[in-house]
Amino acid sequence: MSSGAPLNGFTAAATILMWLRAAHGQAVVRVDLDQVREGLPGSPLGKDVRVIMPPMPSPVEHCEGMLVRNPKDAAEWGIFVNPEAGPERRRFTIAHELGHFVLHRARQGSFRCDKESVHFGLDTAAVIEREADEFASNILMPGDVLRDAIANRPIDLKVLSDLAKTFEVSFEALCIRFIKYTDQRAILLHWDNGFLKYEWRSKKAILTRARVRHTGDPQEPLPGTLAADASVDQALDGVEMPASVWCAAEAPHMRLREFKHSYTARDRVLTLLLLEGAEPRAWDRSWQDGESFDSYDQFVSNGQLPDQR
Repeated sequence: MSSGAPLNGFTAAATILMWLRAAHGQAVVRVDLDQVREGLPGSPLGKDVRVIMPPMPSPVEHCEGMLVRNPKDAAEWGIFVNPEAGPERRRFTIAHELGHFVLHRARQGSFRCDKESVHFGLDTAAVIEREADEFASNILMPGDVLRDAIANRPIDLKVLSDLAKTFEVSFEALCIRFIKYTDQRAILLHWDNGFLKYEWRSKKAILTRARVRHTGDPQEPLPGTLAADASVDQALDGVEMPASVWCAAEAPHMRLREFKHSYTARDRVLTLLLLEGAEPRAWDRSWQDGESFDSYDQFVSNGQLPDQR
């Protein structure tokens, strides 16, 4: 990283990935966070720090993770994680706290992160939490590796699930990352207790103004869709249907494939829509102004989400 490049979640993660590639002689798919943690002290990204202690169980209830400087030794930092969280969530939390270490430790001596701030990247979360999420997503799911993994191959939820296992991240986090790097027109919807909680759209979906038809607030699954069919728990291979069922502005001949993943408790559902290709609409130039209403653009870099129940 050049000295003039601003340090943010993306550039910090890219710098570390460059170091790892130099050490391994090739691109790293599954990043060893212990190697990152042990290598940061004394590096350009960890000046004046002697050690980051191995992650320990958090003693604080309802706390997903903490990064704390030893009050008796300014060169020693420690990471704490929720011991009841699943392995993918703990892994992301550790990466998130390492993001705080790299990006924010000069600002304060401790960081306490709850579930919302660590894993959702909400607009209400502090900027530093979104930056730490961005770092974690980029370090755990390197964009170039993911782009190569999804290029020129049919995509379904089985493929994305396998990739999540490869990166050792949650399935939902991988799906969000997929939305950022796919060349397809894709929309990802997260339903919670029957209502839409988040919506992410790929770049091509935004450019072609593909968006889900909204019928109310809060939004419920649309009639005639898998999302609305309580008898269908999983549709990993997807079901083809007219694109206009979901997206009212789509031409009658356009098609999409709807995929569905229900979590064990069935109160949370993921819907993935893959639409046929289309060109940006010549009569609608608002996309050139960068206008987007989807949550993904505000959700900083794909953050991590609840582990599967």
